[in-house]
Amino acid sequence: MIRVLLVDDQELVRTGFRMVLDAQPGIEVAGEASDGREAVEALRATSADVVLMDVRMPRMDGIEATRQICSRPGGPKVIILTTFDLDEYAFSALKAGAAGFLLKDAGPEQLIEAIRAVSSGDAVVAPSTTRRLIDRFVEHIPDDDGTTDAALESLTAREAEVLKLVARGMSNGEIAGELYVSEATVKTHVGRILNKLGLRDRVQAVVFAYETGLIKSGQSSHEA
Repeated sequence: MIRVLLVDDQELVRTGFRMVLDAQPGIEVAGEASDGREAVEALRATSADVVLMDVRMPRMDGIEATRQICSRPGGPKVIILTTFDLDEYAFSALKAGAAGFLLKDAGPEQLIEAIRAVSSGDAVVAPSTTRRLIDRFVEHIPDDDGTTDAALESLTAREAEVLKLVARGMSNGEIAGELYVSEATVKTHVGRILNKLGLRDRVQAVVFAYETGLIKSGQSSHEA
């Protein structure tokens, strides 16, 4: 059973999500919160596997709440709820440790798929969508202090190549076809990359690739 905490300052939005989730086998709503502070407090008393987190809320916004939740070892995965107008906040939340983001106008199937994906340890958004988000707001990334360059040096040439393809929005299957290797081999490379760089998931890998300059803003999937 996947337990979900709903966090949004609009009761109508929470009610809509609850109706969708309550109708799904294997998913239950563990609780609700109307702002970030209430969410952080709720998780001290209620266990949850996934948190659906709004961004703009009173008292404590979704970014700070995400940062606090994700700093706890073994804590739930956070999915940021956003609109196109709030993409810059979603990027900040990804930096804070969120597993990904979901548009508020996503359909029920997308919502369920996102929750199941995050619960199983995968990223919640297609890498190509994440790439477009970062392309738009890459100027907000702080200057590198040199530590990311050192981390890059820990990767083998093939791992660095795989990281580039992940950051360009390619799935494991697409990377396997590009490199003429099995999908299982790609999954092994991705796992080693995340472990070496201390990253949670593919979303953070995309952010890392931009931070280090491995991928430049606006660079397409077919560019070297």
